[in-house]
Amino acid sequence: MTIKTIPTTPIDGQKPGTSGLRKKTQVFMQTPYLENFIQATIDAIGGGAGKRLVVGGDGRYFNRAAIQTILKMAAGNGVAEVIVGQGGILSTPAASNLIRENKTDGGFILSASHNPGGIDEDFGVKFNAANGGPAPEKLTARMYEATTTITEYRIAEAGDIDLGRIGETTLDDMRIRVVDPVESYQALMQRLFDFDAIRSLFAGGFTMCFDAMHAVTGPYATAILEGALGAPTGTVVNGTPLEDFGKGHPDPNPIWAKPLMDLMMGADAPDLGAASDGDGDRNMIVGRGAYVTPSDSLAILAANAHLAPAYAGGLAGIARSMPTSAAADRVAAKLGIAAYETPTGWKFFGNLLDAGKVTICGEESAGTGSDHVREKDGLWAVLLWLNILAARKQSVAEIVTRHWQEFGRDYYSRYDYEDVATDQATRLMDGLRDRLDGLAARRFADLTVAGADEFSYLDPVDGSFSEGQGLRIAFEGGGRAVFRLSGTGTQGATLRLYLEQYSGTDGRTDLDPQEALAPVREAAQEISDMSAIIGRTEPDVVT
Repeated sequence: MTIKTIPTTPIDGQKPGTSGLRKKTQVFMQTPYLENFIQATIDAIGGGAGKRLVVGGDGRYFNRAAIQTILKMAAGNGVAEVIVGQGGILSTPAASNLIRENKTDGGFILSASHNPGGIDEDFGVKFNAANGGPAPEKLTARMYEATTTITEYRIAEAGDIDLGRIGETTLDDMRIRVVDPVESYQALMQRLFDFDAIRSLFAGGFTMCFDAMHAVTGPYATAILEGALGAPTGTVVNGTPLEDFGKGHPDPNPIWAKPLMDLMMGADAPDLGAASDGDGDRNMIVGRGAYVTPSDSLAILAANAHLAPAYAGGLAGIARSMPTSAAADRVAAKLGIAAYETPTGWKFFGNLLDAGKVTICGEESAGTGSDHVREKDGLWAVLLWLNILAARKQSVAEIVTRHWQEFGRDYYSRYDYEDVATDQATRLMDGLRDRLDGLAARRFADLTVAGADEFSYLDPVDGSFSEGQGLRIAFEGGGRAVFRLSGTGTQGATLRLYLEQYSGTDGRTDLDPQEALAPVREAAQEISDMSAIIGRTEPDVVT
């Protein structure tokens, strides 16, 4: 086998964000775009010689071809072993588990998460470190620096590897292990949860609909829910991963999972509805007639985690991203454990998890997880809900209502303004940033500002400092608005406005969320001058 050293030059726009590098699929397909990023990443981790890696993705268009390129480049850089999911398939949490279980040096995960897939849609690559979590900021900085100075990449001149057959093969001196993508993950779930109790729940007539959205969790949910747990055949819908996700948008929220929402709000709703996203790290939970916000789900899971075997000894702490509601903080206070507020991005939870400071983490963007891996985990959250339902013998709606009665309700919503002209989005954020110091005690839309700032974070484990993480405005009476620009899109800008209003333990918990949030929404839009700057106040997506 011949190792070729190919001259190349740096490519603009290869700075990885919190979720790796995302671009349009056809950008990745243009040599040497993918090759440059893979070589830069290998260089950033100290070279490939003797390294062991995991590779897999969510099955979207270009997944298999990209994996073949990565395998040949791994061989060209002296990597000793690569573990690959059969068919190139690995959910993000399953990849994290394989990295940790096999003590590898990290892994490449190919996904654009909840973004649409297809030749005209999105693709992404990220590198997870040896702890199984997204590359920390120090590593992503080295990766980006390497993309700006790259002069060549190394690749083996060889045929493609058969990814459909489980077993071992070699590419020159590099061993390749093609593994069942579900097996190790399912074994982990069986160690965490009371499968006997959940099996009895289904045997007793409990009904469920899991919408895999033609994405990666289909095989995992089918094997675990319908196989190991005995849920009726057909419990998992849209369970076959497709390269274009069935031309859908694999984002588990009430907008993109509307068929599931319609089912759960109808007369023939099952007891539980759930969904996961493109790469399997997000989740949506819906009871019969009762949608559970991600912020509430995190708090409820944390308050009831002790009902599952893995968490029977209690939690070390709880962490949430800054835009996520404070509902989880109230649970931490009741349990007498630490609560941490971090920037958006799962890598910020990694240090806390590795240091044993927290056990459960979550983000308002439908990501929840624990210390079992170093990624958010959609199916894990669904299984923990099932374990809680089996133990408490109450409906989803009853569990949520009783939680609000005990802790109060954090009315919460996220407004996404998509494809905003970048200059307009930047002007809104810069203008608001310039006015933060003068907002305190001023009144907007019948609300008085209690304080405003730009969120920054000092990591309590490694001392790293992150700034510019979102603009926060707190109002008297328990209201809060947060403004952020999202890094998950591939064109334009997505402006996100997060709204929160706490009811208190003696306030009403039965209001329509948009009604309860109306004063905060109106105040936030007035303060930011949104209508004048971006020309609209109605969002594209309300979560």
